[in-house]
Amino acid sequence: MQIGRYKLKNNLIVAPMAGVTDRPFRMLCKRMGAGMAVSEMVASNSLLYGSEKTKRRANHAGEVDPISVQIVGADPKMLAQAAQYNVDNGAQIIDINMGCPAKKICNVMAGSALMQNETLVAQILEAVVGSVDVPVTLKIRTGWDKANRNAVNIARIAESSGIQALAIHGRTRACAYTGDAEYDTIRAVKAQVNIPIIANGDITTPEKAKFVLDHTGADAVMIGRAAQGRPWLFREIEHYLQTGTHLLSPHVDDIHGVLLEHMTDLYDFYGEHTGLRVARKHISWYTKGLPGSAVFRHRMNQLESVDAQMHAVTEFFEEQKAGSARLHYEGGLAA
Repeated sequence: MQIGRYKLKNNLIVAPMAGVTDRPFRMLCKRMGAGMAVSEMVASNSLLYGSEKTKRRANHAGEVDPISVQIVGADPKMLAQAAQYNVDNGAQIIDINMGCPAKKICNVMAGSALMQNETLVAQILEAVVGSVDVPVTLKIRTGWDKANRNAVNIARIAESSGIQALAIHGRTRACAYTGDAEYDTIRAVKAQVNIPIIANGDITTPEKAKFVLDHTGADAVMIGRAAQGRPWLFREIEHYLQTGTHLLSPHVDDIHGVLLEHMTDLYDFYGEHTGLRVARKHISWYTKGLPGSAVFRHRMNQLESVDAQMHAVTEFFEEQKAGSARLHYEGGLAA
């Protein structure tokens, strides 16, 4: 998988997710097998450049190349300036968000709302591509609604504007995240343009990744929500695509170790006060489905110190290991 001058180690990409794909999460997913991870979206409003949040989102220290930063907005000039700002701060690939379905983004005619105005799309893409000397990529949906699936038109505009790769979420803006993603539109786009196409939406297992790649002919897959609390999904998919066999599911000890490492990185990155709060959602994702996790999550969300949070997580996983041992022992007796 090649994006401009950058050759990725594989064709598995972490989707940009607001409030999720911060530097600790991106670095973890890359260690766990992802070939690239796209940052949380950075607003194009230059007044935000001085905010603590924007500075954090522009912090790529220690991150494995290539560093891809997503920008969002609706004004070509401001988006071009945002692209330049992020390149000056270490971005090696600029990604333009025309896929976000959130009302607060679409209400200012940004994100997937832009797909309604193909003329403006062309103006934005040309402005951003012309403003930086790094590859520019684009993320879209299949269209505004099911009656207006114009991804093929947008893809042609993107290719002629100099976009180096196109990611497509298999839903319209109107669908948001409901219903099943469809991949026929992605296949149609792939047949019409020559730039790399990245398929996104509902890719939750190694088998689903293979199906989507085979069905669409896409060059890569982009994985978002399925990697929350499961960053090892990337190495599982890579192994399956290469061998047709499955890696063993991670042991409770492995999950515990990955989570502790992730929590420590969050505390270091955000500081203990904010890191504690950001860690809560990740802890919930890692523990979802494990015995007693609902009660644990409720209790854990009341804790107000890093030490108490770390202790609670370790205690929970010790209980999981003890429970696994009991089940194994009882199973042996029953046999």
